[in-house]
Amino acid sequence: MVIMLMEVMVNPRMSKSPVYHRRETCRACGERSLRLFLPLGNQPLANSFLKSPEEFVDEQFFPLDTVFCEICSLVQIPDVVDPEVLFRHYLYVTGTSETIAQHNRAYAQTVTDMLWLTQNDLVIEVASNDGSLLRCFQELGVRTLGVDPATNVAAMARANGVETINEFFNHEAAKRIRAERGPAKAVIGNNVLAHVDDTQDFLRGCKEIIGQDGLVIIEMPYLGDLLNRTEYDTIYHEHLCYFSVNSLMRLCESAGLRIVRMDHVPIHGGSLRMHAGHVEVHGNHSAQVLDWAEEEKSKGFTRFERYEQLAKSVERSRETLMELLTRLKAEGKTVAGYGAAAKGNTLLNYCRITTDLLPYVVDKNPLKLGMYTPGMHIPVLPVSTLLERQPDYLLILAWNFGEEIMRQQSEYKARGGKFILPIPEVTVV
Repeated sequence: MVIMLMEVMVNPRMSKSPVYHRRETCRACGERSLRLFLPLGNQPLANSFLKSPEEFVDEQFFPLDTVFCEICSLVQIPDVVDPEVLFRHYLYVTGTSETIAQHNRAYAQTVTDMLWLTQNDLVIEVASNDGSLLRCFQELGVRTLGVDPATNVAAMARANGVETINEFFNHEAAKRIRAERGPAKAVIGNNVLAHVDDTQDFLRGCKEIIGQDGLVIIEMPYLGDLLNRTEYDTIYHEHLCYFSVNSLMRLCESAGLRIVRMDHVPIHGGSLRMHAGHVEVHGNHSAQVLDWAEEEKSKGFTRFERYEQLAKSVERSRETLMELLTRLKAEGKTVAGYGAAAKGNTLLNYCRITTDLLPYVVDKNPLKLGMYTPGMHIPVLPVSTLLERQPDYLLILAWNFGEEIMRQQSEYKARGGKFILPIPEVTVV
């Protein structure tokens, strides 16, 4: 059944929260043209880990619905939580993954070669986190500046030698930074555009801060991979938008940008890397981008029916995973989780996987150890726990780093341990 957005019931307690509001209009075109296709229920904030059981009773839950704009095709969630709540103290850091480290080195080299960057050029990264990517640019002799709203990770970046401005980025901030630092040759944003409620203002800020020969380079999860691989756990309150090439073209046009190049990269289960420049310089989107947009249309990305199909696939995925976990418990098998990831918390809460089925998860991030996952309240323990307890199965919640995790846990596997990958299909390795 098709449900128009205005008919969706919102939890009354949440709708009155001063940190939460629900949009009725599309972020890209501004129209009241949003149709619900995937309700994931009331969920906690995916990175709001709890310090003790005493905090469980006051935990907040917010609606998590996914909608499609029938006019411009932008997939988004209308449920907006105050970014001050989401991002001022952040528990995700990029420097704990080997996969990310390799990705960052290649990324910095590619951009440096493409733009012929020298020590006189400035690269600004928005949502620069702990500075891991900018350090790669520094190693190549390029000047850098980070901008990040999370006070704790901005301090980590500065401690690592990366100058970082601790604030949210928008058009006004961009004008101030350019006045103080001059134009940048590149402004980079990795996994941040989806976090922004006013997407057009963010992109106008990116245009403001680059010189005429500069590029806006933004990396984000690709809607095509979400659709093709049933990556529903990518959906959580931090991720307000899910981008196709078609929707990105529309957004860039509203900000005076044109997309000159689009790459598909494997990181995070499949991402787009968009390169955009001033419309005054480039005139139109590149032929490659226009062809890609037409291909998306032929695959149904601009039709609501394709998203109804996704919703059915998500339901089947949940049923298959729960059948497996329930059967393993009945057989007396033990299961642990790997990766206290935000995406994992969407999966745990949507599937209602409690400590009865998953007694604990392990993680390498020291900021999360000793805490409890949002909603399901599963303890987060050190990775060393795996060899100490040797569970029969390991559910890899951070499946986008699955190969890295399985490689690192070769001893666990040699002792007879098996891995469960929940996405794109429930698979036992």
